[in-house]
Amino acid sequence: MERILADTSFIYALLDRSDNNFTQAVASLRTLAEKRWEPFLTNFVVAEVYALILSRLGMDVAFSWLEKSIWPVERVGAEDEVAAREILKRYKDKSVSYVDACSFAVLNRLGCRRVLSFDAHFRQYGFADGLDG
Repeated sequence: MERILADTSFIYALLDRSDNNFTQAVASLRTLAEKRWEPFLTNFVVAEVYALILSRLGMDVAFSWLEKSIWPVERVGAEDEVAAREILKRYKDKSVSYVDACSFAVLNRLGCRRVLSFDAHFRQYGFADGLDG
């Protein structure tokens, strides 16, 4: 079974019907189920999603998402953080966040090439966009 990282922008789009990417996120979720691919998060993505939901949709929605989240969480380790710092050094011309750089490092460690994200930085780094292909 192929694993695929669900990034913050994708998860948020699923939760906020007013998000410009809501329809595409829902369609991708259906395709994910059809292909039987396993989505996962990192612990850093969980923290980032929670903070984003909290600030935009409120405490009730944020806590509900946290309690009901069923996708496995891959922990960002110390080696991933070292790799993330190297990634940030290499991509100084991009506004890559630390969370994204840690996601890149985890994806590299796991040998995963696919991401569910509406963040262009993942494509710029060379990860496959969503479920195509």
